[in-house]
Amino acid sequence: MKILQLISSPRGAASTSIKLSEAIVEKLQEANPDSTVKVHDLTKNGFPHLEEVHINSFFTPAENRSPELVEAVKHSDEAIAELKDADVIVIGVPMYNFSLHSSLKAWIDHICRAGQTFSYSEKGAEGLVKGKKIYLAISSGGVYTEGFMKAYDFTEPYLRSVFGFLGMTDVTVYRAEGLNVPDLKELALDKAIESIEI
Repeated sequence: MKILQLISSPRGAASTSIKLSEAIVEKLQEANPDSTVKVHDLTKNGFPHLEEVHINSFFTPAENRSPELVEAVKHSDEAIAELKDADVIVIGVPMYNFSLHSSLKAWIDHICRAGQTFSYSEKGAEGLVKGKKIYLAISSGGVYTEGFMKAYDFTEPYLRSVFGFLGMTDVTVYRAEGLNVPDLKELALDKAIESIEI
């Protein structure tokens, strides 16, 4: 089993989403001793936000790309190859302002490419990245799985939608939530780790 772990928190050792994603990886390794893990910290080795040159490179056939476009498409090609090579993808997802850290959004923008990870036909869109298992390790200061704040959660719904569009529908979510809530914060991470089932 090949595991790809994506980090999208800039908080390093203080990050709850990193700790939770590492716990998921550990459980996977316990269940699959021969597995390998590739860690990609998107906050340190990130992807540029899409600019005109990137979009042009995506839609220009390889044989017609200028040297500038060849350079511009490299990030996307490498990210897609890394994604397709993995069997399991574990993603640390800290919630910032009800959504994702921009490093994760930039990565997503580079892996969503017509003809590479999805296609259009007369039957509509079809995801081309199949047979993957995804684990999301989401951390948040508040509680977003229930109550009126659930409507403010744009992490899990967005990620389920975009990965599903690309063909990756087997998604499991673990949450460490209430990290800024006095009655919850002390046990939030432990509770999330205890809930992990592989």
